[in-house]
Amino acid sequence: MADTVQYRLERMTDELDDLERRGLFTRAELADIVRRRRDLEFRLRRHSPLRADFLDYIAYELRLDALRNLRKRAIVRAAASEDNHDNGHDDKGGRKREKKNNKWKKSISDVSGVLRVLDIYRMATVRFKGDLDLWFRYLEFCRDKRHGRMKQVLAQAIRYHPKAPGLWIYAAAWEFDQNLNVAAARALMLSGLRSCPESEDMWIEYLRMELTYLNKLKARKVALGEDVKMLQKNDNDAGQWKEENKELFMSLNEQGEGPEESGSTGVALEEKEDQFWQQGLLIIQTIYHGAVEALPSSLTLRKKFLEILNSVELVHSDELKLEIMDDLKKDFSHNEGYWDWFARLQLSGLTNSSNSNRKDALSNKLNKSIQVYDEAVRRLPTSKMYTLYAKFWMDALYPDREESVALFQGAEFDASEFTSSILEVYENAESCGCLNDDLACQYISLCLKLERSEEAKNLAEKLCSGPLSNAANLWSLRASMEINSFATATGSSSFSKENLSSLFDLFSTVLSKLSITEAEGLWHMAMKLFCHEKNYLEKLVKCAMLSLSLAGGSDCGASVSSAIVGWYLQRDGMKQARKMYKRFLALPRPSLKFFQYCIELEANLASLGDHDALANARKLYDSAIDLCPHERELWRNYYNLELKVGTSEAANAVYWRARKVLNDSTALATPRS
Repeated sequence: MADTVQYRLERMTDELDDLERRGLFTRAELADIVRRRRDLEFRLRRHSPLRADFLDYIAYELRLDALRNLRKRAIVRAAASEDNHDNGHDDKGGRKREKKNNKWKKSISDVSGVLRVLDIYRMATVRFKGDLDLWFRYLEFCRDKRHGRMKQVLAQAIRYHPKAPGLWIYAAAWEFDQNLNVAAARALMLSGLRSCPESEDMWIEYLRMELTYLNKLKARKVALGEDVKMLQKNDNDAGQWKEENKELFMSLNEQGEGPEESGSTGVALEEKEDQFWQQGLLIIQTIYHGAVEALPSSLTLRKKFLEILNSVELVHSDELKLEIMDDLKKDFSHNEGYWDWFARLQLSGLTNSSNSNRKDALSNKLNKSIQVYDEAVRRLPTSKMYTLYAKFWMDALYPDREESVALFQGAEFDASEFTSSILEVYENAESCGCLNDDLACQYISLCLKLERSEEAKNLAEKLCSGPLSNAANLWSLRASMEINSFATATGSSSFSKENLSSLFDLFSTVLSKLSITEAEGLWHMAMKLFCHEKNYLEKLVKCAMLSLSLAGGSDCGASVSSAIVGWYLQRDGMKQARKMYKRFLALPRPSLKFFQYCIELEANLASLGDHDALANARKLYDSAIDLCPHERELWRNYYNLELKVGTSEAANAVYWRARKVLNDSTALATPRS
């Protein structure tokens, strides 16, 4: 290893001599460079070099080369300013300038930095062939430095990663943009599509590349004055353009063409133009059909194809757009996302006009979207379809929403005009049995927004006692509505006994029906409401213990029991809180998270000098360890507690117990002597 490092350092002598001769670095700086490179070379030559070792070496060489380049430019500028003050007519001054120019010609020190970085990248990719990020760094460096190794590196990367679409796209983009080789770029994309036929990005980028190539050919034809159909000019515009650029159309024999000859030339050019764009359209159709065959179930791919075709003005592309739309309807008529996209598509393409015309146009487009949604819910009467339909209405008519339709944000629409239509969507969903939990909450929230409180209350009561009796979110909304209605009626946050009894009956009904995992939010709402009512809180505790015994050691159950203990701690102190958590820990399968909460309570008191709290914390740790003996974090916290507030003997005992149970000497820190 040392011989290899020494050999590589000896190969740098010519570069270091050149840097010293030019005055870019002093001898002390060069010695520091050699020392630093030796350390980095030894890191690369060890038994198992890390990826960071190669990247650190590359970063150092790049910084060093940037410093060399900066000093060189500064010295050259200083020398040029001195030459301006010298008298350049004598032969001695001319020889001096010639000698300086020869000194700053390109030499080995100018290229050695780039070559060394390339060599490090080569070694790194040999060591870490599967690291795509490293390959892309290598490729980016070659591209930035315009080095000839680019093609070789691309071939190696693709050989090791033939299933990575990003590499094929990168290689084709480099051939197309940098190397200006369209044939090679097309060949790479086709090879990539054979290797990754199910990659949407490959098909999209291939289409973009072909369209970009057609646009470049279009620009060339415009520059040569050959374009007839693509620009779609009228005769006056074409005549004016030819008149302004008539020198482009002068014949070589300086004789004007007759009208018949000119007409025949125009017809021939137009036929040639038609043939050219038809061939371009045929290529795009081939790409589309290949993409559909490879990914027949991808709705996103076809939508992107259509967006790309709509963004360019390609002659004869309307037939392809219609074909894509027909294929979408035929293949995705069972997909709710297609209908939602197609309905929202009806709102696109609005031109700027006066306010009255704009409002009429928006109304027409809105009616088209509604027709699409109506057809969709007839074909697909599902909860998801009704949810998308309702979301469209809310986005269109309420511009304060985050995802509101942009066209309607500045329109003079009154949401009350369409209230009946929005409510009809929810009513149809209810009649079809498609009203799920989220949709029902949206329905009730809309009624509240429209200030129909009584209707919303009756609707919530009907749904909670009917098909959505197990919907936790709906019960939460109903409970909050009841609380708000009682608070509004009394005009204060305190409730009468009748109101509290009614609310407790509501909560007890749902909390006994739903599991504690589903009704976690309802439990917290109930405890916050009845925390100062001792009788109701005790009843809630009994109900919670029953639910916790059924739920076992779940995290949701731990959060509910922790909240109850917290309320008792705030109201009655630590003594009652301790009694309460012991009741919960006596249940079958207590949660480790609840153990940690109780331990934290006792540990906080133990840190203040409470010996009883320390004894309780030790008991809790022992019980938790019996439940989860291989939990390393639990052992570590127990050990740290003994180090902070316990004794050294207890800490050593915990340490040796942990080593014996975990069978690992590094599980905990070394015990204090």
